[in-house]
Amino acid sequence: MLDLLSTNAGSRLIRREGKLRVLGACIPVEWPEVAEEFCQEGLCLSACPEHDHINVISLKLASILARVEVGEIDLLTVDGSPHCLQLHHAIEEAIKVAGRDVEVKHMVLYKGKLYEVSRKAVKLARYLHRVDELMKMSGGEGPEISNS
Repeated sequence: MLDLLSTNAGSRLIRREGKLRVLGACIPVEWPEVAEEFCQEGLCLSACPEHDHINVISLKLASILARVEVGEIDLLTVDGSPHCLQLHHAIEEAIKVAGRDVEVKHMVLYKGKLYEVSRKAVKLARYLHRVDELMKMSGGEGPEISNS
């Protein structure tokens, strides 16, 4: 696994793989078995918006997409982390900026279980008033969420 920001945007490794697997930098530390399985195919890169600003991460991803034909990006982060959430937005922004049509799979890890999240849900997460409206429309205040 390589650090996203330390990897050359036109790297031969990216060119050879054609598929990126990006994960939050804490996952290999906290859930090494999950990281190992996630990184089995494609080039695995890690990033942490708690350490590096989302603009820097987005620019790096857009630079990669501008230079290399990447057909697929899979992303795995910790669900509930305000920092990890930014990685999902960074990838979507990079795709938009680079003007590329890339297949993206957003995944989150919550209490040891993997969940796939739609691109629409990632976009919706940017609009808190819409999230609030949807919760009210569902007949309640929404699902129980842990404060941890």
